[in-house]
Amino acid sequence: MFGKHHFFHKRHARGEWLGEGRGQRGHFHVRGGRGRVFDQGDLRLVILRLIAEKPRHGYELIKEIEDRLGGAYSPSPGVIYPTLTLLEEMGQATVTGGDGGKKLYAITPEGEAVLTTNKAAIDAIFARIAAVHQAYGGGPAPQVVRAMQNLRMALRLRLARGPLTEPEVAAIVAALDATAATVERT
Repeated sequence: MFGKHHFFHKRHARGEWLGEGRGQRGHFHVRGGRGRVFDQGDLRLVILRLIAEKPRHGYELIKEIEDRLGGAYSPSPGVIYPTLTLLEEMGQATVTGGDGGKKLYAITPEGEAVLTTNKAAIDAIFARIAAVHQAYGGGPAPQVVRAMQNLRMALRLRLARGPLTEPEVAAIVAALDATAATVERT
C-alpha cells in the first residue's frame, strides 16, 4: 500500500528540492514519481504569491499547497519554515506575531517586485499546480493520506524502540483491526 508512494526528504535551506532516489536537484515529483511540479526556486515564488493573496501562517501555507496540489504533495514544516525565513532575510516577506504566538507572514514591496518580475514563470508554476490538482484531486483525500503516513511512522518508531511485549502486541493488533473494520464500514 505505501510502497507505491514517492515521499520526499528535506530540501536545501534555500527551498531547493531533492527527489528521493532520483539524484536530480531542483525539483520534486508528485507521489508515485508521475511528474515534476516545482523546479529549483519555485517554492519561494509559490509562497510569495500565496502570502501576497493574504498574510498566512506557515501551517496555512502547508495546507494551501497541499490542497492546490490535490493531495499529491504536502510540504513539511522543515521545508516551509526555512523558506519563509529566507524570504524574510531577503526582505521579500515580513513577519508579525499572530494569534497564539504564531508568526504571520506577509509580502513586502520587495516581494511584490519579485512577483512582478517573475509573473510569467509564476503563472506557469500555478498552471502546473492546477494540472496536478486536476490529475490527482480525485484521489484519496489529503487528510486520509496524511493519517496513513502518521500511522506508518508511529508503527515504525515504536518497533524501532525494541521488542514488543505480549500485551503491547495485543493492543497494537486490536487497534489496527478495529481501525480496519471502521474503514471497511465507511
